[in-house]
Amino acid sequence: MGSIRFEGTGCYLPPKVLTNDDLAQMVDTSDEWIAARTGIKARHINEGLSNAEMAARACRQALIRSGIDLGDLCCLVLSTSTPDTLLPATACEVHHLLGLPEQVIAFDLNAACPGFLVALTVARGMMLQHPDKKALVVASEFYSDLLDWTDRSTCVLFGDGAGAAVLSLAKGDFFVTGGTREGAEALYAKASPRDGGDFHVVKMKGQQVFKFAVRALQDAIADLLEQSGMTLGDVDHFVFHQANARIIRHVCDRLCIDLAKVFMNIRDLGNTSSASSAICLAQMDEQGLLRRGESVLMVCFGAGLAWEGLLFEW
Repeated sequence: MGSIRFEGTGCYLPPKVLTNDDLAQMVDTSDEWIAARTGIKARHINEGLSNAEMAARACRQALIRSGIDLGDLCCLVLSTSTPDTLLPATACEVHHLLGLPEQVIAFDLNAACPGFLVALTVARGMMLQHPDKKALVVASEFYSDLLDWTDRSTCVLFGDGAGAAVLSLAKGDFFVTGGTREGAEALYAKASPRDGGDFHVVKMKGQQVFKFAVRALQDAIADLLEQSGMTLGDVDHFVFHQANARIIRHVCDRLCIDLAKVFMNIRDLGNTSSASSAICLAQMDEQGLLRRGESVLMVCFGAGLAWEGLLFEW
């Protein structure tokens, strides 16, 4: 029972859509400029909901699709780098909104963009201690609340949303890789006014992050394949962090990965940080793209500079 099984998935995307043309009315940019550099055409923007409420909506969908009893859960793990409160954990409010039993421990996990993959790994560890139980994992991000809407280098990139999954333990292999490189100053948001001006505003050095992402993707893929003894051709589905379509295509071209096996939704969603990979899986599941027994290789990278990769059987 070393791997995980997805019993049900769900996602929530706010109804407000901000297109590149809309942004061109707010900042010195254009649809052509954004799309050529990022592959993004639009993103969803949260209005009126807390991060916890977005997370709860994704969780409800996953719980309904799983068909499990709430008493079967051992934990609720929320990946977010945009919590509603520093304490208590935003996951505690999600727990309340869902009406989960008291015995279900709820906590936040902040690993930035790789957070959902880290949360899956942590939830797997929790279930190994409670093999008869299941886990609820959700990634929810409210990045539009952290953006400088006059900075075209960052405000065009991010969107809001949440993705969730109900997990159980399963037979099979579960391969993990990851790490953290120097260069945290390349992507950050300060925590409080004592850190200086522009706290709670995302700052990024785009070229540095781009180079890190390309290398992290390649290193993670190589490590996962070495651990598993698989080849690129053996992998059925690739799910990469939806930060920039150019990064994904560059790595796929370099490694000769068939783009037909690579799921991308960045065109319509932008970068939703840790929710990115969770939403990808939920959309793939809903569209019937994932079949039992197929292999899924996931790699995400982001602030830190941290990355995580997983390889498992759906």
